Amino acid sequence: MDTIYTHFLRLADAEQLVLKLNEPVRVTIEMLSDVLCCTPRNVKFILRKLEEQHFIHWHPGRGRGHHSELTLLRSLNEALEVHFTELLCKGKLKEAIELIGSVRIDEVLREKLMLTLHQQMGFHSHLETGSEQDILRMLRSRQLGDLDPVSVYTAFETYLLGQVCSTLITYDADTNTFLPALAHTWECSSDHREWVFYLRKGVRFHDGRVMTSQDVQASLNRLFEINCSSLWLYRDIERAETVGDYAIRFVLKQTNRFFLHLFSCIRMTVLPADYDSNKTLVGTGPFQITEMSEEVIKLTAFDSYYGIRPHLDQVHIWFLPEHASYDGYYDLPGADHLSLSRSSPEQPQFIDYPALGCQYMLFNFHVKGCHHHPAFRQAMRIVYDSVTLVNDLGKNRITPASSFLPWRSAAENWKARALDEAKALLEQSGYQGEPFLLSHKKNKDADVAEWLQKRARLIGLNIEFEPFDDYLDVVKASHAPLILREEILEDDWQYGMIHFFKNNENCLHQYLTPEIQSILDDVLAPFPQLPHDGRTELLERAEALLRENGWLLTGCHMNKKAELHQSIYGMQTSEFGFLDISKLWIKNP
Repeated sequence: MDTIYTHFLRLADAEQLVLKLNEPVRVTIEMLSDVLCCTPRNVKFILRKLEEQHFIHWHPGRGRGHHSELTLLRSLNEALEVHFTELLCKGKLKEAIELIGSVRIDEVLREKLMLTLHQQMGFHSHLETGSEQDILRMLRSRQLGDLDPVSVYTAFETYLLGQVCSTLITYDADTNTFLPALAHTWECSSDHREWVFYLRKGVRFHDGRVMTSQDVQASLNRLFEINCSSLWLYRDIERAETVGDYAIRFVLKQTNRFFLHLFSCIRMTVLPADYDSNKTLVGTGPFQITEMSEEVIKLTAFDSYYGIRPHLDQVHIWFLPEHASYDGYYDLPGADHLSLSRSSPEQPQFIDYPALGCQYMLFNFHVKGCHHHPAFRQAMRIVYDSVTLVNDLGKNRITPASSFLPWRSAAENWKARALDEAKALLEQSGYQGEPFLLSHKKNKDADVAEWLQKRARLIGLNIEFEPFDDYLDVVKASHAPLILREEILEDDWQYGMIHFFKNNENCLHQYLTPEIQSILDDVLAPFPQLPHDGRTELLERAEALLRENGWLLTGCHMNKKAELHQSIYGMQTSEFGFLDISKLWIKNP
């Protein structure tokens, strides 16, 4: 930050000075020395500079014991806005973003600055080294999470990995089929116990090395070495054998008709055999990481990509500090069926994408409380009523949920339930007025938490809050008996659901007892051996157990909203409804 602005903002924002615009305030050099974090001698130099640039008026006291007078000639908001604009004009996005989170800002100015920042996002063309560079800038309202394929846990990071890395095959949700990727073809034995993948030749990692079957074998071995939370899905693999440099054979212990799903998912991202998780991620995808810090991740098109090189040359994703976060603006968007010319270049495009999955409530059965009684959970089912939730809070909560899958929920005959019944159930549970802690995402679910608290009061239930940042501490061991969460499923929804049920590090396993998990495990045990319809039936049975016993309460289905300020072309959806940035392009005049 410019030094002169730094000094002024410290003065204007100092609580101990209580400065007001155009009103003289009595101060001492010693007071200003504390505020400006410098020596008394430097204070006088700083004051002279501020006065020369018309930030303040300074009237020094004459003689010992006499106070001086300091008058602000600019408001804090005015100085912030001017400096913020100057930073953006100079292309100093990092400093501009830091400025929003570095001082106290009222909500009106904060929204104005965020809008100004938002307008700097989108497509930009720059002439660099004689060639035109198309750059997409975007904001994220939280910090970047884990980018290791073995342990990644959030939708955006999983999506981002798909832009940087590749798998052997990909899943096409529209046709429920698998398409070639790093493997150009594959085959299996008649009993589905032996599978062979044939790799493309000449595929290069971002560091220039050629990918071979040894890299695929090492990527699988890494799942077992790190004890990946998804190992249950790979339990049938007896051995993996490389057949030269461009083929790999998997021999299984038993029939597995789900096997292809395991090699199109992010866990089986192919990394270099000597991959070091402490270094920058190296993949074979359309983009490579050229810069990564807490403030920004910069992706550059990989010219040696084995597929079609991206039209965009660079993608810069800026992360807002916690105090500057604001979800109302530019986000990596989801898209449904979009027209290429439905809006002018100057007008924003608003995009909604109904996501697979839902918001839900879990009960922590590792702590004592009335929630162990079925009547209490039935009462909470009414308090956390899906229909009322959607009707009262709306926004991106689009439909009530009885399942993680929207089409199953749509088959329900929905009707809101009255709270009177919940009050009677609460009495049956033995509740004595004790406070019940509710764990929820700090900013995202605060409105749901407050809504639940108000409804709970109407039946005599006392709910208190435990907010936390779900993105940086995804399962957070908590002593709260009530937990609000959201699950977003992959386009390959069968994989997404079985991973939810069998991932031994997720929220479900964190809070259910081993006895409950054992019941679910018994139902799902034959899952990999069954054909598609049989697997669907098992997943329905597992969901029914959660629903009928009140172990998990589904809330509502969500859509992902986003706003684009440029006319963009080539819009196609990727995993979790995000736009596939490898297909985007800008039509330059």
